[in-house]
Amino acid sequence: MKVPNIAVIDYGIGNLRSAVKALENSGASVALTSDADVIAAADGVVLPGVGNFGACMRELRRAGLEDVARQAALDDRPFFGICVGLQMLFEGSEESPGIDGLGVIAGRVLRLPDTMKLPQIGWNTVEVRDGSQLFAGVGADAGTGTECAAGDPWVYFVHTYAAHADDPSVVGGWCEYGTRFVAAVELDTLWATQFHPEKSSSVGLKLLRNFVGACAGAVVAT
Repeated sequence: MKVPNIAVIDYGIGNLRSAVKALENSGASVALTSDADVIAAADGVVLPGVGNFGACMRELRRAGLEDVARQAALDDRPFFGICVGLQMLFEGSEESPGIDGLGVIAGRVLRLPDTMKLPQIGWNTVEVRDGSQLFAGVGADAGTGTECAAGDPWVYFVHTYAAHADDPSVVGGWCEYGTRFVAAVELDTLWATQFHPEKSSSVGLKLLRNFVGACAGAVVAT
């Protein structure tokens, strides 16, 4: 397998070193960059995001990276959105009325029910779509080290808002926390997770290895 070049889009939001390090440990050459030309030439692209949806979209636009991020999500290269990076793929968020998302996926981001403790911080299970390439090779006993109910993997969430897709076929995994929401997007080479793979133990590292493998031309074999 060749060593793919992956661009992690740096638009001034959050500490991205943990995600970069996890990708490097998965076998990629990683550039944390705000250079649109580097992003456009990469084998794969990662769009991270933490905090407020509107702040992330404003900073992405301020950095002049909205168009290159949208194009990367729409072309045939592997693309991975993380946390608010998943939410930004949608049309907008209840968190930031009047601020458009990238609009790559039809649907909106809504607040989790106030009947639950917010934000959701910690481990929860994901119901994985059959045949998922994103979750390929993830076993029932992966994650926190305890057996997952019904084989569903455990992953680590930190969020108050969650995406709801108009078309369920774009969903690679669902989570339940007061409501059923999009935990992962999987649409051809477009992948994204609401949870943090770099904080999700062996499950998250396997997902990142699968992404690196996709960037190199094939999903890593288990």
